[in-house]
Amino acid sequence: MTSAEDPVTRSLDLVAERVGDPAPLVYGRLFRDYPETEPLFWRDTQGAVRGEMLARAFECLLDLDGAYAQNMIRAERVNHVDLGVPAEAFANFFRVIRDACRDVLAGDWTAETDAAWDRLLVRLDGLVSTVPA
Repeated sequence: MTSAEDPVTRSLDLVAERVGDPAPLVYGRLFRDYPETEPLFWRDTQGAVRGEMLARAFECLLDLDGAYAQNMIRAERVNHVDLGVPAEAFANFFRVIRDACRDVLAGDWTAETDAAWDRLLVRLDGLVSTVPA
């Protein structure tokens, strides 16, 4: 399956087509689900940090088999603990992305898309859980 045919990639592409920058939706959901994370962004008044973080997360999602993604996730797990990010919030950030995408796509979110995201999230859980909090 080429990346364009991958349901996760396609869902991200469709979200971008519909809303442009999904960062406000993703971080709105993150702050709703994990309100303790919002104060950690007090200096990010223009959203640049959030945008950069989301871009890196997308890179990892789209190339999880690559060494960059796996090393990035492991390193950022440690960095985020040092920044005061609750372990649960870090571990579930990719779920927050999935949920925001599912909200945007609504009726266009298919069983195939859901299953592909579930498989990806299981793999991500494995990466995150190998790094001590």
